[in-house]
Amino acid sequence: MKLLGAGDNVSDRYLHLSTQFPGGNAVNVAVFAARMGVHAGYLGVVGNDDVGRHLLSSLAAEHVDVSHVRVGDGPNATADVELRDNDRVFLRSDRTTALFELDDDQLELMRRYDVVHSGYAGTLLPRVPEIAERTKVSFDFGSRFEFDRVEPYLRHLHLACFSGGHLTEPEAEELVRAGRRAGAEHVLVTRGEAGAYVGAGDLVHHQPADLVSPVDTLGAGDAFIAGLLVGLGTGRALPATLAAASAHAAQVCQVHGAFGRGMPFDPASVAQPRTTPA
Repeated sequence: MKLLGAGDNVSDRYLHLSTQFPGGNAVNVAVFAARMGVHAGYLGVVGNDDVGRHLLSSLAAEHVDVSHVRVGDGPNATADVELRDNDRVFLRSDRTTALFELDDDQLELMRRYDVVHSGYAGTLLPRVPEIAERTKVSFDFGSRFEFDRVEPYLRHLHLACFSGGHLTEPEAEELVRAGRRAGAEHVLVTRGEAGAYVGAGDLVHHQPADLVSPVDTLGAGDAFIAGLLVGLGTGRALPATLAAASAHAAQVCQVHGAFGRGMPFDPASVAQPRTTPA
């Protein structure tokens, strides 16, 4: 199986730790898939500063193919994070460098992969129908979505992902069913410690969360997505796939950052808020 994470990347700056960690939805899914033993690549743009170089070296150390990454002219994208009761809260972000328009060569490159995963923080949602003509597509809509606006894209998706921590159990189950009715092959709604809901066929499967004492929840949902994609792509039975994905998500909660590999930075260098929260 070959998986490509395409789109956003970011350096998550933990002000209270004076440490920043490589991340971003597309990056994290690629890293976690590589850790599960599949061939994973990342397609995106990093900055030409120390932060961008650290992100690239971190991906290479995680055995993610970075040959498709382009280096932009400017600092790497960043997001400032603090922890509240071991849950991550984004304060502000600057993703300018990481945003790019998909060109024809990059689009054709996607044919080489079994599945391409992207997410709401990037710029690739309008290109989903074109990508789906070339390979399977997974897309993470996060928690700030309007269903009517994303519905036209769902019929093109192998996996539609939503963050549903703000939803009740019945609302999460209905979102899964609505996504399936709209044409998504599989639908995932994650609800943190309340577990995850997956629609495949006519059924909604609930996977309880593994109970751990979390250090940091950043990246847990991305780990679940990666586990689900790898399980689906390798023909693993759905119950075993969901159990493994939940275990992987719990493991991610035991480290700071999405997948570790932090580098120091000076919190005094952080300017006043530059954009709206991520």
